[in-house]
Amino acid sequence: MERKRTIGKISKRLAAICRKSDFFRCASKYAVPSDESVRQILSLFQEVLLIGYFGKQDIPDWELESHLHVLMSKLFDVLSTQIAKSLRHECEGIHEVCDDCKSRGEEHAMLLLEKIPKIRKLLEGDVQAAYDGDPAAKSFDEVIFSYPCIKAILVHRIAHELYLQGIPLLPRIMSEYAHQITGIDIHPGAKIGKNFFIDHGTGVVIGETTVIGDNVKIYQGVTLGALSFPKDEKGNLLRGIKRHPTIEDNVTIYAGATVLGGNTVIGKGSTIGGNVWITHSVPPGTKVVIEPPELSFKGELTGKVKEGRGVARPENARSSKASSKRRPK
Repeated sequence: MERKRTIGKISKRLAAICRKSDFFRCASKYAVPSDESVRQILSLFQEVLLIGYFGKQDIPDWELESHLHVLMSKLFDVLSTQIAKSLRHECEGIHEVCDDCKSRGEEHAMLLLEKIPKIRKLLEGDVQAAYDGDPAAKSFDEVIFSYPCIKAILVHRIAHELYLQGIPLLPRIMSEYAHQITGIDIHPGAKIGKNFFIDHGTGVVIGETTVIGDNVKIYQGVTLGALSFPKDEKGNLLRGIKRHPTIEDNVTIYAGATVLGGNTVIGKGSTIGGNVWITHSVPPGTKVVIEPPELSFKGELTGKVKEGRGVARPENARSSKASSKRRPK
């Protein structure tokens, strides 16, 4: 009985805080997208875009068109409702979805569905890029089923179209779901070209105003981020300006590299080495690497080991004179 009274008091205090808050909106005041429904939407998109791999398999050719029709009809219903809720989030008034938001939700949902063939073609290129770019890949099927970059890019290509259509909330919910399950963080605003491959993927961050060309390959831990956050005269962050780099066609960026700044352009055909920190533009066809680090190894079995730039050898492998001095820089 005492526990029930205590929980009641806590609930009352929390409700009072919610009602007075201008920062967080009460759930009953505005309709917002459902996290569960967003996952359902992405699952349906995955089933449609990669038909035969997810959901129903062994679909005969004569049934393919009708099966896609059923899937996309279901997708339209769920998607239009969630888009309407996203639009409604920015409206004033009662919490039910208004007629205008509902009709706009249906229009935007159909507009996105019309882009599915284009997205499918882009995904084919992404799968091909992953297969061509990784000698460990044994087949397209393996890439589709097991490579986290394919799931992350699939979600991004959907979220990006919604972003371009001006839909609030929903694209970010989608991209953050992909981030949770793949470890790859791509803002839906990022513009990504054809044949994009993220090898391994964990820790990759691609910011909102990033522009990536065709045939780009990046490795785990790469950050395409902002160098700074400009503010207005009142100290508020300026939004809607280009803060993230441009990566031109046929660029490879290796693990752990960081490329920052809205004015930074990595020129066509360049290679950026691992752990490089770049805040300025790089001309086309450039290879950027850091100097090998000074290494020092010691162990009971190997004895003292000479340190040098990227080289470590046991002292007994060279003359005593050579091993007693560090190699000049």
